[in-house]
Amino acid sequence: MITRTLLFLAVLLSLCGTSRLHAADRPNILWLTTEDIGPNLGCYGDTYAVTPNLDAFAKRSQLFLNAWSNAPVCAPARTAIISGMYPPSTGSEHMRSSVPLPEGVKMYPQMLREAGYYCTNNAKEDYNLQKTKTPEDKDAVWDASGKNAHWKNRKDGQPFFAIFNFTNTHESQIRQPGHKLVHDPAKANVPPYHPDTPESHHDWAQYADNITEMDGLFAAKLKEMEDAGLAEDTIVFFYGDHGAGMPRHKRWPYNSGLRVPFIVHFPKKWEHLAPKGYAAGAKSEELISFVDLSPTLLSIIGQPAPDYLQGRAFCGSHAKPAPEFLYGFRGRMDERQDLVRSVTDGRYVYIRQYMPHLPYGQHINYMMQMPTAQVWKKAYDEGRATPEQAMFWKATKPSEELYDLQSDPHEVKNLAGDPAHVATLDKLRAANEKHLKDTRDLGFIPEAERLKVSGDRSPRDAFVSEDVYPFDQVLAMARAASDTSGSGKDAAPFIAGLSHNNAVVRYWAALGLHIRGAAAVGMGHKALRKAFADSSVSVRIAAANALATHDGNGPYAAVAMEVLIAYADARRAGNATAMEALSALGNHVEKLKPYADKIAALPDGAPGTEQRLKEYVPRLKEKLNADLGITAKP
Repeated sequence: MITRTLLFLAVLLSLCGTSRLHAADRPNILWLTTEDIGPNLGCYGDTYAVTPNLDAFAKRSQLFLNAWSNAPVCAPARTAIISGMYPPSTGSEHMRSSVPLPEGVKMYPQMLREAGYYCTNNAKEDYNLQKTKTPEDKDAVWDASGKNAHWKNRKDGQPFFAIFNFTNTHESQIRQPGHKLVHDPAKANVPPYHPDTPESHHDWAQYADNITEMDGLFAAKLKEMEDAGLAEDTIVFFYGDHGAGMPRHKRWPYNSGLRVPFIVHFPKKWEHLAPKGYAAGAKSEELISFVDLSPTLLSIIGQPAPDYLQGRAFCGSHAKPAPEFLYGFRGRMDERQDLVRSVTDGRYVYIRQYMPHLPYGQHINYMMQMPTAQVWKKAYDEGRATPEQAMFWKATKPSEELYDLQSDPHEVKNLAGDPAHVATLDKLRAANEKHLKDTRDLGFIPEAERLKVSGDRSPRDAFVSEDVYPFDQVLAMARAASDTSGSGKDAAPFIAGLSHNNAVVRYWAALGLHIRGAAAVGMGHKALRKAFADSSVSVRIAAANALATHDGNGPYAAVAMEVLIAYADARRAGNATAMEALSALGNHVEKLKPYADKIAALPDGAPGTEQRLKEYVPRLKEKLNADLGITAKP
């Protein structure tokens, strides 16, 4: 009798376990995502777009008006999603970097799989964080990831989480030659910062054509799910991975580069898990961003988020109130260094430039293949650009920018110096500073220095100690260094900073002298020369760049050029160091002409460089060779 009772209990427990995983008891979740588009859909009020299927989907779903991707380019944007953490907090903010996960952190599919979900990704990953492997060296993140990954391959009755990513809207598809336009280019909505030329109109029309094609792909994938009889059990999300794949949209953390279309559909059965105010055709002004997606998924399946996740669930059983602000960032974009942070409260956008000595429009090889970028730069070089168009190509940037999206949706009128907006500027500036501290932003560490210190460890773990990364001191020096309102005569804090015991502080001290110009560099001349022997190669490069830029034709300008050329050798210095040095050398074309043979002889990268980073040193070298008139050897 006891044996029969135990057997009955065992069978009952087994059935309960199976029931827990059954799709009828837990929702399926389907993500249909696309690349490189802003909210240029009919349902978002874009009268140029032709998107009947997405418009119909929006009428029976909820549309978010204020969704940000956190990063304005694919790899770091996807990194924010997969980790649920801001990439600058994990050292994964640079385009196509590859860093270990912090200790104890899991990518969200791992957590969904542990809860019984079958998780598939079709097909793009492009994460800057390295995926976890099983002891058998298999993928521990996805059940299947690739062009054949599909929810159909799950076990019978198992709930699924599935992604299908449409690639036809990618930046590279806008510039495909031979395309026969469907949208009338004359009616294209060319923004005021782009030149009003046939090339710009054509690019924007082709961008719209690609969105219309994607609209059909979206409908087909949705129909496939519905035809399988899964519509009543499946929650559907649609969104883009960052803003439009056009210059000054993609790669720039303005609203134009970060705002994405975001539509969610909850079938009747699962409406109790839907976002606040959910209704057919509803439009939500709630602020959401990509770091929210991981905790939101967990909330939908009834699980609380781990403490390390930095976003918040905007729906499900563990939903939390909306934030006051959203945050964006820009780090190294392909081969070009930069450091920008942005904040929005939904109406105003605040931009903080920490490298204002670099132009907006640095030459990024991939971006410059776009016809719009080419004619735009040409118009500037020939003096034909309007003030709104010229700003992008000027040699320097302001430290702070503030835009009112209500009166200036194209973000061309900087209000940072307007007395009428002091309170707003102060509020968003403070929000930015708080966010940097709360997340312990690692973006202030130069990449070569970060790699040297972290080695095979996660940067977040390697720099957790204040002894290694005294964050408040670093931020104070970076803030002062990048404040372009400062006088060239206030060199003393930066000269003192070059003697600090921390390399990151010294790096920003060198940048502070550089940004302040010739007077400050003259006052800090001795300290900068001493920095040529600094223990950090990033400090040496920053000091050499300052002297090469502001020492005129003095003897140390020539020494500085030799220092930069030496570190531009990737075989000897490594890829990250070579990229820092080559980026600096690009500012000194005239002074480089006597060294043309040395530049031509530089290698195209370091042996063993990861595939996703291989192209950057060659691109930098190619641009230098072109500027110097060096003909590449066949």
